[in-house]
Amino acid sequence: MKKHIAAAAALLTLPLVASAQGATDGYNFSQTDLKGTARFMSMGGAFGALGGDLSTLSQNPAGIGVYRHSEIGFTVDLDCQRATSNSSGLTVGQNQTKFLLNNIGGVATWRLGSSAIPNFNLGFTYNKAASFNRRYRGSIGNLQTSMSNYVAGLANGSEYTVGDLTSTSDYNPYNPQDGGIAPGWLPILGYDSYLITPSGNPDYPVWDGQFGNGTSGSGTFDVTESGGVNEYNIALGGNINNIVFWGMDFGIINMNYSQSTMWSESLDNAYVNGEEIANSTWTLGNGYTASANGFNYKLGVIVKPIQELRLGFAFHTPTWYSVSESYQGRINFNDPSRDFAPASAITNNGNPGYNNYNFQTPWRFMFSAAGVIANRLILSADFEWEAFNTMNFSDQNPYVYDWGYDNGWGYDDWWSWYRPTAEGQGGAATRSPESFANTNQDIEQYYQTSYNLRIGAEFRVTDNFSVRAGYNYVSSPVRASARNNAETIYTVGTNPAYRFDNTTNYVTCGLGYKTGGFYVDLAYIYKHKEAEYHAFTPDPTSSIQSPSSKLSLNNNQIVLSMGFKF
Repeated sequence: MKKHIAAAAALLTLPLVASAQGATDGYNFSQTDLKGTARFMSMGGAFGALGGDLSTLSQNPAGIGVYRHSEIGFTVDLDCQRATSNSSGLTVGQNQTKFLLNNIGGVATWRLGSSAIPNFNLGFTYNKAASFNRRYRGSIGNLQTSMSNYVAGLANGSEYTVGDLTSTSDYNPYNPQDGGIAPGWLPILGYDSYLITPSGNPDYPVWDGQFGNGTSGSGTFDVTESGGVNEYNIALGGNINNIVFWGMDFGIINMNYSQSTMWSESLDNAYVNGEEIANSTWTLGNGYTASANGFNYKLGVIVKPIQELRLGFAFHTPTWYSVSESYQGRINFNDPSRDFAPASAITNNGNPGYNNYNFQTPWRFMFSAAGVIANRLILSADFEWEAFNTMNFSDQNPYVYDWGYDNGWGYDDWWSWYRPTAEGQGGAATRSPESFANTNQDIEQYYQTSYNLRIGAEFRVTDNFSVRAGYNYVSSPVRASARNNAETIYTVGTNPAYRFDNTTNYVTCGLGYKTGGFYVDLAYIYKHKEAEYHAFTPDPTSSIQSPSSKLSLNNNQIVLSMGFKF
């Protein structure tokens, strides 16, 4: 029986990823969004040179220096999402609606009675910096290869023996306690569920997937993400001669992220356990959760050389996270032509894997300008630079490691990053401080600087009523070589799927009303993002590419803010 390893051929000589985390996961943690008060969002977020809004504490903290009165306020957001996938003419849509608390906080102003330093301000806010809530699913017909062949390529590339992937009463391949190599979890899972089959000498096998000569079929995917980034800001600032406004912000960040994924294949004339069968249907499901706490620092300045012009600058340090994660995978296999047992397999006997590590998000720099015309019309623009290629993973304890149950190293093949001590197998080991070197190199290879252009306008119709509009453009953070399938994309664990985002566009508008110290603002935000889903990495050297689907992610948001200035 002759079989080919389409789309995995280039992987035959490549090892599994020797790190605890993948570059694409780092991007998931680093995503930002247009979130804040209704006034801020209705003007496209172009507030870097304006200030005087609770959202500016998490954007340009110099905006707190603009305040001349104290303020308290809150913002709620109704977010309706429509995700559409398209692959070879197959279109599938998915809807989701969420209700969010965008922003709540206050600013206290102390008037100092000095013309040089008129006031000093202190602010506290909660801000929803990003929402990860999204769901998309789709169908991919006329498969040219199978994920099982990709898994076989991983097993061949690491030269696994049959014994390496076989569970016995004395050996658990997910967590081998003999001091040997910890195999990748995906090949173990694939072997346990008949996705891959060894041939030849069990000590030097050739691993084959289910897709061979004459095989055809289709695939489906379903991805659900949830969670978000919650930012608690403590800001202080003031102004000098009502010309220079300054501010700094200390951010305490909480991030939570959950992902549930499913990839399913239905193959005709598939090869299972060394035999050609009429039909093979199987599903790979993965569950993943991560939680993190971190901090960042922001510094900004706004200069008003004349009443009609304001210029702003701000920079944000990375958020330094301490991350804890858990993960689990399962494959359900169904062959109606004969009975293979077991019908399903789960990673690590049903026990989730765990990891702990540090992660650093990108640096951000912001330049802004705003003009005020006749004290009724405001035109504002921001340009933001976000360096996604500066994301970085590191160990929480980079030097000492004690062998123990799971402890994260079973997530993938970490052995090449450990050096056992003289105590021998099962004893302590020293971890190289470069254990994330490959992942950080992948970050630089897949990602680039992203540019964010925000434009906003506000017209005061009367002293009490205003209308607003804005636009926000975000360039793709992904390098062209990765988007164009010219790179091998490494992931970790038992989920080889990933998503690359392209450009994002926001179109916004809103209304504002104020009387005395009370104000109420309403905004509508339309967000459109183009992306691409990949079931697993393409083979850059082959004309046969991995299953993929174009994604169109659309959000319609209605945002309401209310507050009081005193």
